Amino acid sequence: MMGSLDEKVDHELDDEVPLSLSKAMPKVQPLNFEASTGQREVSSSRIFKKLKNSHFKSVYFVLVKAKINTLVPFGFLAMMLHGKHFQGWVFFFSLLGIIPLAERLGYATEQLAFFTGPTVGGLLNATFGNATEMIIAMYALKHGMIRVVQQSLLGSILSNMLLVLGCSFFTGGVIHHPKIQHFDKAAAQVNSGLLLMAVMGIMFPAVLHFTRTEVHYGKSELSLSRFSSCVMLVAYASYLFFQLRSQHNLYSPVDTGASDALNMPVAFISVILLPIVGNAAEHASAIMFAVKDKLDITLGVAIGSSTQISMFVIPFCVVVGWIMGQPMDLNFQLFETATLFIAVLVVAFMLQEGTSNYFKGLMLVQCYVIVAASFFVHVDPSSDADVD
Repeated sequence: MMGSLDEKVDHELDDEVPLSLSKAMPKVQPLNFEASTGQREVSSSRIFKKLKNSHFKSVYFVLVKAKINTLVPFGFLAMMLHGKHFQGWVFFFSLLGIIPLAERLGYATEQLAFFTGPTVGGLLNATFGNATEMIIAMYALKHGMIRVVQQSLLGSILSNMLLVLGCSFFTGGVIHHPKIQHFDKAAAQVNSGLLLMAVMGIMFPAVLHFTRTEVHYGKSELSLSRFSSCVMLVAYASYLFFQLRSQHNLYSPVDTGASDALNMPVAFISVILLPIVGNAAEHASAIMFAVKDKLDITLGVAIGSSTQISMFVIPFCVVVGWIMGQPMDLNFQLFETATLFIAVLVVAFMLQEGTSNYFKGLMLVQCYVIVAASFFVHVDPSSDADVD
């Protein structure tokens, strides 16, 4: 009888701890001091047990229990080996060290998506994942490395649109074959429209430069880039308002040391390798959600990240460069601009049906392989050559 009574008390205390504290205290007889003390001790122990079983258990599950966190020390090893003679190993160990962080970021995004919906969850994942690009861009821009900023951000867009989305479609299609996976067609079309708008903003300064039709040579291009960047920032802010408020229910730095150590062109490292490391978070998260048949979050991560970089990060860097006195513009050179234009068209055609399968993913990955091979044999022209 006593055992069943204790179990009943424990059950009530576990379910409603705040109510047991507020309502039980007035019922205690003032002359029964021992009973009052015992009840307080039981209540305190139950409160501590409840906190321990909720918060501490959650922290333990997220940070300690996951076996993939055993790769975290490789990140610290990369920092220890940082030097001119270890650039190749630093790159490799950094990639290993960022993998568990990417997986945990995907897990956190999935938990947030239960409360915020797939659109906001994917947007948060893209924002956190793009923190790497923002840090690299601000550091490089401060030191006048404008081409590094342009190429790394361009590479991030290409990596997310072709490699990340392609791997997600391919993996999800293989796992769920012969089922055809579906995603929100309306949200995909809005993102495709924004990407095309970004291509337009990036293309016009390049065309203006290479056709030599500027009113003031070398100045009109920069002025147009700054004006277009402000318009693009306003457009992205309007998109966020439209997506999160108005239509809430509609959408559920590289140095030559690394180049010499890896025996690869700097443009290839900036456009291909650096974005792969920086986008490891998006890559792992997008594939994980595709395997779970949650393509709306996959698109929010992959295409949402590309949209955020093209419509926010790049124009923001132009404005920040304007404030810093750096001539950061939207002229990404003819080869890079043409690559971006073709890639956006390919992705837009892939998304227009609102379905995905392993063949679409394979085509996107093969397109990225062609882009990677092109940049491997591409030599970035110097600024002097452009002027001449």
